[in-house]
Amino acid sequence: MGPATEAGIRVVVVYALPDRQWALPVVVAPGARIRDAIVQSGIAVACPDLPGGADGPWNVGVFNRLAMPDDLVHDGDRIEVYRPLRIDPKEARRLRARVRR
Repeated sequence: MGPATEAGIRVVVVYALPDRQWALPVVVAPGARIRDAIVQSGIAVACPDLPGGADGPWNVGVFNRLAMPDDLVHDGDRIEVYRPLRIDPKEARRLRARVRR
């Protein structure tokens, strides 16, 4: 991603399901927050089952680090919208171990 333009800050908003993923580039105004970038990206329209819907609340991260929707965005950020876990990771390991026995 190139440098920020005079028009704004370039970021990518991403969301993934097991069988499909979205990566939507968006240019936001300086001083924009993560929630602004998510709304402006239109990802809620592209993915109607987005956790939290069009207005949130969302569990988010930037480059795989947890963040808050009200955090400021920086040029080149990869804003990730996380979906809820279907099963606790510890329980998933226990189930796999039980199947292997």
